[in-house]
Amino acid sequence: MDALPITPAKPAIPPAFFGETVTWVHHWTDKQFSFRCTRDPALRFVAGQFAMIGLMVNGKPLVRAYSMVSPPWDEELEFLSIKVQDGPLTSRLQHIQVGDTVLIGKKPTGTLLIENLLPGRTLWMVSTGTGMAPFMSLVREPEVYEKYEKVVLMHGVREVKELAYHDYLQKDLPEHEFLGEMLRDKLLYYPTVTREAFRTQGRVTTLLDSGQVNADLGLPPLSPEHDRVMLCGSEAMNADVKALLEARGFVEGSNNEPGTYVLEKAFVTK
Repeated sequence: MDALPITPAKPAIPPAFFGETVTWVHHWTDKQFSFRCTRDPALRFVAGQFAMIGLMVNGKPLVRAYSMVSPPWDEELEFLSIKVQDGPLTSRLQHIQVGDTVLIGKKPTGTLLIENLLPGRTLWMVSTGTGMAPFMSLVREPEVYEKYEKVVLMHGVREVKELAYHDYLQKDLPEHEFLGEMLRDKLLYYPTVTREAFRTQGRVTTLLDSGQVNADLGLPPLSPEHDRVMLCGSEAMNADVKALLEARGFVEGSNNEPGTYVLEKAFVTK
């Protein structure tokens, strides 16, 4: 009698993680992609937070910090990732397909929270590359529009094709069944490109420092009196804008003490 073929057992999911199923994958460019997966009902998070996510590799979890793109009310989870060909995680994660299992950490955290900022008039979300991920969650959080008169989403990239979610932010979100009316007159989306012709060109830091973005949007100069700023992007951008803000009197907020700006240091580079 022939022996039955042995199906290799799937590695057990470590207790600190949920094992979720990939439901959708979209490759924006050869350097970045998005994916969605199922969401355990027990997972709770606040807009702007990140979780440790990744894959089982050789029987062990290989994870990095990823901000949730999806808002807290979404039934699924969505993430935006770079692709690094020799990166320990992203070299593997970029090849996931619908039906694959990904690890989702059970304890989201992070500093890009509305509660970490003092009350203000205008909320600035300043990002480069895949650093815009947490802001995609925040711009779909109703509480944001209850607390601020204007919400600015700046997204700086090198090439136009790297403007992930551009069409969604321009066309779909303002027409959203529940959020559209709330955000239509408040959300100001400001994409900018450094290496190609585009309607807005230049580095995020330069546009902020010169006041060009304020002029383009019809807003007064950045001031700690009325403006609140969230930063998420490359280390260089974070450092440059942090210095720019502190020179103008902004004070960094934290989970312990609210301030006039907050900065997310957890950023996937590998």
